[in-house]
Amino acid sequence: MTSLAMIEAAAVRLSGHARVTPLLNAPLLDRLAGRRVFVKAECLQWTGSFKFRGGWSALTALSPELRAKGVLAYSSGNHAQGVALAASRLGAPCVIVMPADAPGVKIANTRAYGAEVVLYDRVKDDRDAIGAALAAERGLTLVKPYDDAQVIAGQGTAGLEIARQAAEAGIGGADVLTCCGGGGLTAGIALALETRAQGLRVRPAEPAGFDDTARSLASGRRERNAATTGSICDAIVTPSPGEITFPILQRLCGPGLVVSDEEALRAMVLAFQHLRIVVEPGGAVALAAALFRQDLPGTVICTASGGNVDVAVFRDCLERFGGNPWP
Repeated sequence: MTSLAMIEAAAVRLSGHARVTPLLNAPLLDRLAGRRVFVKAECLQWTGSFKFRGGWSALTALSPELRAKGVLAYSSGNHAQGVALAASRLGAPCVIVMPADAPGVKIANTRAYGAEVVLYDRVKDDRDAIGAALAAERGLTLVKPYDDAQVIAGQGTAGLEIARQAAEAGIGGADVLTCCGGGGLTAGIALALETRAQGLRVRPAEPAGFDDTARSLASGRRERNAATTGSICDAIVTPSPGEITFPILQRLCGPGLVVSDEEALRAMVLAFQHLRIVVEPGGAVALAAALFRQDLPGTVICTASGGNVDVAVFRDCLERFGGNPWP
């Protein structure tokens, strides 16, 4: 089970290797939202997402002997890149199992970081089975995208930073909205804030139709999504909350928030216009909730969890909503 001590230990191992990402604010964005909106810009992290934190944490927790044999991960792109870069810097062989319909920029970047990429059909194939078979065949250590205690610990280091940055900004109470897929980032931040910033409550944000975490928190059991594709927010589309992460979310998080794909795209435009950051659709759902949902306090903090968007998607988004991003 991930603990605050594990998160603090991961922070020590990440020191000097991960970026301390800024907590951004724009007065005009506050005016539009009708509340103070602070954005934890993890899109500026190495590999363009928070996933480098978990990848480095997990790999540096391995023994040198296991790390030398190599690691394997499965991911639609952000976890893939985080693990690939961590493995490259640590000199470890790396195999990544990725859906064939993942954004081209994510596949290309994962290969550029030195990983071997194995593509699969997201609808027909079982990525867990593919990953397990490859790990057994080659003696690789599987680094799961969220159901891994050391990965959660690494993601939790973003929560330590939020606690410190919120205190420096004079924020004593706020909802912290997280872009949520399997729940690794959400669980890690919630564990960090539980002790370090008790006035900050975590709430997961998800795309409509793939709100398994929101439904699970409401029902008290792990719910599954009916489909595995169909949202532009591909980075956070998962079958269900993780076995390890869900009990943490159930204990520490407030109700889930759900946004439409269009709201995520509008949030991308507003982030670019007012904060000058590039955010991918899945990385913009927390900001979309902060901007477009009414049942929130006067101050919110949200994660911009990733910025790995294809150029064509970003261009189309700007052309479609750039003239009028506010609905």
